[in-house]
Amino acid sequence: MVTREQALPGRPHPLYPVPDRHAVLDAALLGPWPGGTAVIHLALGCFWGAEKEMWQLPGVVGTAVGYQGGFTPHPTYEEVCSGRTGHTETVLVAYDPEVLPHVELLRRFWTLHDPTQGYRQGNDVGTQYRSAVFTTTDEQTEAAHATAQAYAPELSAHGYGDLTTEIRTVHDAGPFYPAEHYHQQYLHKVPHGYCPVHSTGVACPMPSTA
Repeated sequence: MVTREQALPGRPHPLYPVPDRHAVLDAALLGPWPGGTAVIHLALGCFWGAEKEMWQLPGVVGTAVGYQGGFTPHPTYEEVCSGRTGHTETVLVAYDPEVLPHVELLRRFWTLHDPTQGYRQGNDVGTQYRSAVFTTTDEQTEAAHATAQAYAPELSAHGYGDLTTEIRTVHDAGPFYPAEHYHQQYLHKVPHGYCPVHSTGVACPMPSTA
C-alpha cells in the first residue's frame, strides 16, 4: 500500500463531469434521495459488477461507482490503477433501510466476493481491488462488525483464511470521488462487459446481535 507521502498529489477539482442521473434507476446519481435514505460505501473488487449487483437489490434507490479510502484528491481511473493513490474501487449504495435492513445489505456484500484475498479479487490484483466497508452511521458500523464476526467462522470452516476487509467510517476513509462517466452503470451500457463477482459460495449467517 502506498503511503500518504508517496501518493500522487491529485488536484483540487475533478477533471471530468459525471452524469446527473442513474442510467437504470433514473435517480439522482449522487442525491438528493428520498427522506430516510441511508448511504453506505462498499468495495468488493471491480466496481462494474459490484454496482450491478447492488442496483438490483430491493430497496436500493441509487448507486454510483468511485474511488475511496486513499490519499489522492480527485484521482483518475488510470491513477487509481497505478496503485499510487491508495484508493479502492467503491460502490456508493443509497437504500431504504425499511425495505433493505443494514444487516441484510451487509450479508449480501460479504457473499458477493471473497473478503479474504487482501489486495485482489480473482485475477484482478492491486490495492484498488481490496475489500472495504465505509459506513456513514453507527448502525451501519455495528452491522458491519456483527456480520463480519458471524461470517468469519463460516469462511474458516470452508477452508478460507482470515477476513482482510477494512471497516471504517467515511470520516476516517475520506471522500468518495465519483468515477468517470463511462464507469457509471457500465454493465448496463455494455451488457456483455467483463467484470464477474467472486463469490465464495459460503452463506453469511444472521448475526446473533441482529
